[in-house]
Amino acid sequence: MKKNKVLINVLLIIIMILVVIACVVGYLYFTVEKPVEESSAIFTLENYPRIDGSTATLPLAEAFKANFTDTPIEEVEVEHTKTHSAYVNLINKDTDLILATYPSEEELKLAKEKGIELEIVPIVKEAFVFFVNKDNSVEDLTLQQIQQIYSGKIKNWKEVGGADSQILAFQRPENSGSQSGMLKLVMQGIKMMDPTTETVAESMVDIIDVISDYNNKETAIGYSYYYYATTMYTSDTIKFLSINGVKPTYYNIQNGLYDLQTAYYAVIRKDEPENSDARKLLNAMKSERGQNVAKEAGYVQNY
Repeated sequence: MKKNKVLINVLLIIIMILVVIACVVGYLYFTVEKPVEESSAIFTLENYPRIDGSTATLPLAEAFKANFTDTPIEEVEVEHTKTHSAYVNLINKDTDLILATYPSEEELKLAKEKGIELEIVPIVKEAFVFFVNKDNSVEDLTLQQIQQIYSGKIKNWKEVGGADSQILAFQRPENSGSQSGMLKLVMQGIKMMDPTTETVAESMVDIIDVISDYNNKETAIGYSYYYYATTMYTSDTIKFLSINGVKPTYYNIQNGLYDLQTAYYAVIRKDEPENSDARKLLNAMKSERGQNVAKEAGYVQNY
């Protein structure tokens, strides 16, 4: 009986101590001034640099702006005028930074004429891909075969292991990002054959739609950038060709196994001061934080 009484007293003391501790903690929580949480924003929406770029980099630009201003992505507004217009705007100082493919010869010439030197920095890895309709029996082409198809030397699928049918080689308009990539990465100085009117697509969406829905499904071939074709616009009626035996997959691009690799670049005017907002944004895109943002948006990290 005595032992039970002692135990009860001990428990009562413990409870009283806990009550006192709880009161002290509660008092401190509600009365002691707490430090204000710092914002993770690098910019505000008001001082964020003027940006422009290609269609395929629009989701990347939106992701960067949302993260760097600590703003929900659905509240972020970004407008891209497409590759060539973006370069023209940058050269004319109508924008501060663009996200696009490498400039074409015409764009570099325009910059030189205007006395503008461009600083071109790779931000995320990208790959140039070729696709055919899923019913086409061809799975792989060499780079040389691609060059011969687009220079007009190979005109029938049977010459590359396919059916006996004429190849319709679709092209993109001059100065589009895809056409610049095609000339630089693939043709490498080899002259492309002149496209016929019906095989020129005005946008990346158009070229994929035409190939997917073409009446003679096994005859067409087209090209684009990996991110656009796999993320921004997809179709279950096309398939990607292996080039030199390697498929264009995220892993093969990231590890450099796929041959036709390029990048999406952040481009600013080289005379931007070190403390300018444009250069500050460029550095943020290259940082670990920026590269994680790019990865979450579906792009292949470059750093």
